[in-house]
This record gives sequence, structure tokens and C-alpha cells, in this order.
Amino acid sequence: MKRTLRIAVVGAGLIGRQHARRVLGRPRLELRYVVDPFADPADVPAGPDTVLVADLGQALGDVDGVVLATPNAAHREGALAAVAAGVPVLVEKPIADTLEAAEEIVTAAETSGVPVLVGHHRRYSPLLARAVEIIGSGAIGDPVAVMGSALFRKPDDYFEAAPWRTESGGGPILINLVHDVDALRALCGEIVRVQAVAGSAARALAVEDTAALTLSFANGALGTFIVSDAAASARSWEQTSRENPGYDTAEDEDCYHVAGTRGSLSVPTLRLRTYPGEVSWSERSVVTTVTAPRQDPLDLQLEHFEHVLRGETAPRVRAREGLQSLRVVHAVAQSARTGLPVSVPTDLPAARSAAAARFVQRTGVDDHVVNP
Repeated sequence: MKRTLRIAVVGAGLIGRQHARRVLGRPRLELRYVVDPFADPADVPAGPDTVLVADLGQALGDVDGVVLATPNAAHREGALAAVAAGVPVLVEKPIADTLEAAEEIVTAAETSGVPVLVGHHRRYSPLLARAVEIIGSGAIGDPVAVMGSALFRKPDDYFEAAPWRTESGGGPILINLVHDVDALRALCGEIVRVQAVAGSAARALAVEDTAALTLSFANGALGTFIVSDAAASARSWEQTSRENPGYDTAEDEDCYHVAGTRGSLSVPTLRLRTYPGEVSWSERSVVTTVTAPRQDPLDLQLEHFEHVLRGETAPRVRAREGLQSLRVVHAVAQSARTGLPVSVPTDLPAARSAAAARFVQRTGVDDHVVNP
């Protein structure tokens, strides 16, 4: 019989409470602590032995794992404290608020060997996993063009509840885009160059409400992406994937489209277009819809974290992956400010996918582009 693992959830806000409820729902996990100096005990999910404490240091000596769901600026402090205590930690996305803080976390994790996972939960979605598998199989050939969107309308009270969201750093580039950047990296490999333009015409706040970007991938593909939290549209992962019942859904819409040399794939509907004969716009193509189970990726992420805690698997989204997605988002923000293209450095392996491996084989180019 596997022993029950004791978990501390740090931060009792919206996402922290979601994590806490999921810990309570797993039979071999115990929600031992909820850490939040400002939490109302009446609002905190708790089991019979859960203790509410004000400081993570009060919990670290008595837990097997930490789920860090504090505001972004507090991720560095919490993650470094857990690593120093030898306790594996799942850090909510983004890994940190600055690149310097993220690099500190990466260094601490890799030096100590203590597992640090980043909560890019879409990586656990069966829909995204199936799309990655299809593209990696070569079914659409080599990816050449990518289109994506994160279009949704945030209500006014979203900003009234947290006025910091109306200031620099509170717009959809830094709050929402990191999810999509991480998903596109999983689908098509590393993003090595970005250019962006942002505007605030819809709300006239000090922060952007809409941004449009161009993306260059290491495997040669090019992409476009548009994000807006003022758009009355459903072309976002949240509303097309139907994985979160808290959002209105549009099951016939897609938010990503990847076109390759032999076909294309729309995500998350998983509509796959291929050519049985010659690939040409004048030849007949075949469209099929690939099936994939619909499961809550936050549940699957916590299940994976439990396996990591038991030493049964390595982290799927390790700290360095979280750093790389943050680098891309910061490059987008920099480009939007300056109007100039920005290269994205990376220290991850070049051949991250079967598609990238085929690109190397076809072109003979084996140097992972860092500064194109």
C-alpha cells in the first residue's frame, strides 16, 4: 500500500483553492497545510487534519510536496524556500515575474536535483497531447505556417476586483499569452524570434487590451497570433477546449491551426486535412476528426505531480521549460514597447520534436537558431 503524501498549498486565492480541492479529492494525498496569511478560514477548502498557517516555513518540515499558487512576484521566494528544504514544488505559471527570478529558480532546481514543476497545465490536456502526437508523426509533413488566437472578453469586474490589472504588466500579454506560447512550443518547437504591436483602444487603460504578433520557429515555420481580452469572441483555448465548465463554450471553433507541407491540423477540434495523392490546391483532400478524451488537465497535472513525488517519473514541465516560455512572453512585451523584432535565446535542445528532427534531416541544418 502506498503511503499518503502530505501536501501544502500556498496561496488561497482562486487557483489555490482549485488546487486544494483537487488534493482533497485524491485518495493518497493529504492536504496537510494551506499557507496564506490573509485567508478567511471559512473560504479555505480543508480536510479534517488541514492546518491553516501564515508562513511556508511553518509547513516545509512536515510535507512531501508544495503547490505554489501565490501571486507571480512571490514565486521566487516560495520556490527557493521549498528547494532549499528539499521539498518538490509545483509552481503555478508563469514560473516567476522576471527572467532573473526564473533563472534563480532553474539554477536552484538543477543544482539541488529537487524537482520543480511549472503549472503549464495545458501540457496535460489529452487534446493538446493528441495534437502534438499527430504533428510529430509527420501526418501533416513539415510545419510551415501557424495561426493562433486567444480572443475573449473579460468582464469589467475582473479589473475592479484587482486594480493592478489595469496597470503595466496586467494585460493579456503577461497574464494570458504565456499559456498559448507554451502550447505552441509543444506543438511546433522553439520560438526564436518575435515581433509584436499592442494597443489599448478598446478600454483606454494604461495596459494593452489587444496585441498582434509574428513568430519565427527554430524549425523554419512562421506564425501569427492575436490576443485580446476585450474581444467578444470565443476563439480561445478556454472556450474551444471545453475543459473548464466555468467558461462559455464553442465546440465548433478552433484557436490554433498548424499547416504543413502535406496537410493541416486545427486544434482543439483535431480536424486533420490530408491528401491521399498529390499535394496540391487543385487535388482532393480528406478531412477527418481525430478523437481524444476530454479530461480536466488540472486533475491530470496533480496526478503527475504525485507520481513525481513518489519517484515514479520525471517532471513533464520542468523549471527550464517554464523559463523558456517566460522568455518568449517577455520578448513579446519588449517588441510591443519598442516596435522592433526581438530574438529569443534558448538553451533547450534543438530537436524537441519529431517535426524538428525531420527539418534537420531535410535541410542539414543542425544548429538550433538562437539569434536569427
